[in-house]
Amino acid sequence: MHDVEPTESTSDVRKWYKRIPQLILFVGLGFFFVWLSLRHLNAEDRRTIMTVIGSVNTLKGWLMLGLAAFFALLADYFRALRGKILLQPLHYEVRTSMMFYSVMVCFMANLALPRLGEVLRCTFLQRYEKVPFQKSLGTVITERAVDIVFWLVMLVIAIMINTDLLNNLVVDADAGLTVRQWMEAKGLSLLGNHLLLMLLGVALLLALVLWMTRNWWKKNKFFLKIWHFCQGLWQGFISIKDVQRPWRYWFWTVMMWVAYFFGTYTFFFAMPCLTDVSPSAGYSVLIFGTIAFMVAQGGIGAYPLIVAGVLMLYGVDYTSGLAAGWVGWILQTVVSLAGGFVSLVLASFTRKRDSMVLTEN
Repeated sequence: MHDVEPTESTSDVRKWYKRIPQLILFVGLGFFFVWLSLRHLNAEDRRTIMTVIGSVNTLKGWLMLGLAAFFALLADYFRALRGKILLQPLHYEVRTSMMFYSVMVCFMANLALPRLGEVLRCTFLQRYEKVPFQKSLGTVITERAVDIVFWLVMLVIAIMINTDLLNNLVVDADAGLTVRQWMEAKGLSLLGNHLLLMLLGVALLLALVLWMTRNWWKKNKFFLKIWHFCQGLWQGFISIKDVQRPWRYWFWTVMMWVAYFFGTYTFFFAMPCLTDVSPSAGYSVLIFGTIAFMVAQGGIGAYPLIVAGVLMLYGVDYTSGLAAGWVGWILQTVVSLAGGFVSLVLASFTRKRDSMVLTEN
């Protein structure tokens, strides 16, 4: 018998089969977070959650949710404009509408399977704009590198904003102890007062240890993967210098995050219990809430839990914060699903390009 060489389609099927355990893990984590957020709720807490969610069903509530959805779509539009800029040094001119559709399809697909959206986005551009898959995939990797670095900077700012609030959070209601008082009682006041300095010190110490042991970990497969990942992030980040007028790329990046902020903060006003929450709470929910989409598929379970924890720092009770988190998660999921579906429909009525459009050198 002759050996049958695996075809490209067979290879793709095997590749997706390998992703099944990853999908099970991320979905399982999501349901674990759902259980974690609901396990201690009594009947009164559940009624409170339903009351908060029900308070959205007003004219003002729906208007605020609609406005939040608009800002979310606006952020995705800015992301599309940014994506076009990265393709220009490669001499490809993509229609703005098709780039926007590809972004929306990407977010919709990522709800089903981790990283599936990035693959479909590149496939979409190859199908409708004749941009080679590998070329567009490289720009998507660059985008992700920039997003991670940008998010890390904003995470540091969010930690700085919330340090005092965290120190004053009551951890023992019976004794009236705050986090700062509890840490002082445990002899950890230095950490409480200089959290960022301590984190910086730990980071520097870790960097020193890694440098001193570089000959060992460079031979370790696990650490090699991490090293290559970090190298890829850095190479993607510095590749922005090849873009004509790179300030436009950074401008759309900033505008994208600004739109995401307004989308997050606006939906608070759909619920009467959150109308007095400060903009810094919206910023913190945006930044810390992003973690939920990293650890659970589509952020399910994790996003409401993180939102509840963040809003507690701003005086919102846990059940109301949890309800707000579910409203926010449902809104984002609906926007991603509806936006992706509508984009697929609109793209089907759009004429495909017969050949790629190249920009001048």
